[in-house]
Amino acid sequence: MLDIKFIRKNKELVKKCITAKNEKADIDKFLKIDKKLKELKFQFEEKRKLQNSVSKQIAEYKKNRKNADKEIEEMKKIAGEIKDINAEINKISEEFHRIYLTIPNIFDDSVPIGKSDEDNVVIKEWGKKQLSNFEPLNHIELSEKLQLIDFKRAVKIAGSGFVCYTDRGANLERALINFMLDFHQKNHGYQEIFPPFLANRKTMTGTGQLPKLEEDMYIVEQDDFFLIPTAEVPVTNFHQDEILDEDELPIKYVAYTPCFRREAGSYGKETKGLQRIHQFNKVELVQFVKPENSENALHEILRSAEAVLQALKLPYRVRLLCSGDLSFAAYKCYDIEVWAGGVGKYLEVSSCSNYIDFQARRANIRYRSKKDGKVHFVHTLNGSGVATPRTMIAILENYQNSSGEIIVPEPLRKYLGNIEIIK
Repeated sequence: MLDIKFIRKNKELVKKCITAKNEKADIDKFLKIDKKLKELKFQFEEKRKLQNSVSKQIAEYKKNRKNADKEIEEMKKIAGEIKDINAEINKISEEFHRIYLTIPNIFDDSVPIGKSDEDNVVIKEWGKKQLSNFEPLNHIELSEKLQLIDFKRAVKIAGSGFVCYTDRGANLERALINFMLDFHQKNHGYQEIFPPFLANRKTMTGTGQLPKLEEDMYIVEQDDFFLIPTAEVPVTNFHQDEILDEDELPIKYVAYTPCFRREAGSYGKETKGLQRIHQFNKVELVQFVKPENSENALHEILRSAEAVLQALKLPYRVRLLCSGDLSFAAYKCYDIEVWAGGVGKYLEVSSCSNYIDFQARRANIRYRSKKDGKVHFVHTLNGSGVATPRTMIAILENYQNSSGEIIVPEPLRKYLGNIEIIK
């Protein structure tokens, strides 16, 4: 969340960011409630001071055997007023926090203003789109031909939007995950953690998924748990309600988890094959850094995610997201989109985001500065390093040969018993 003092001083800026992000939050109502709360809390404290003063007076009267009936009646009246003010504070505080949680993060000056992903800006392209001398198959055709993914049986088990990797397809998926985990630990200095795949409401609120995205989540209602939509949720909240030592920073974690998304708001988007599914695998990079280092950390995460695609020799491009395509919590974000030759288009495989102190405030993650001895909020960042479904699409479609076989990318071969071709 944003610092309440920042909102008070920068009301118009916050309102502009809300509009530019296509979000809805009533800042005028929020600040009106904020002002009322401040007034009520002042009244509460003044009444408490008066209560203490009268209490001392009553004690003095009793000590000197003087009649204190009038003061006792006044004490009862004050106590009733304090009770009423406190009840009003509690009532208004609920509305205050409800609106507070709907206020999105602001965004960096470098973020272009735009309404949708069509306004995102391409800042980099890497690799060459290979032109084949045969008609390439798409990943669905290849998966069925080589029996890598069973789409039909997955639907029978769980419904549409789910897939089941089989035989060499399952091997390849696992190889991809293991390769990325090893790659980021060895080359980029990340520490692996393996978090729970369920999260409670506080945790989901801490990273900004709740309350805005609740309809997109799978919920275990009996326990009020959520299946995680990304490893960002449990990994960022790993240090929830903690004060870290400055010497610990930066903290860098890499984690594999399945991700679960209902995609309730995705009607009309491409849903064929692996392009948009309800359960998918992803390797996530998360960093906790000092505020002055977060911009550099964002580019470091971006380079780490790009390095995966470069190692796999998959052509890709990087786009800087415009204001209207930024997530609720993000301050700045880059998307990496891999080229898939069979479908003939770019597919997003990674989002690398800087949240500055927005998530840290919600999850209460701070560090103690050696310079002033005070506690400050850390900056949190994360990036997919990377998601597997569309990476799998790109591998199958870009590495196919004229016989419909798949040449295994060199970095994955050791995870597959050194096989070079899937046929």
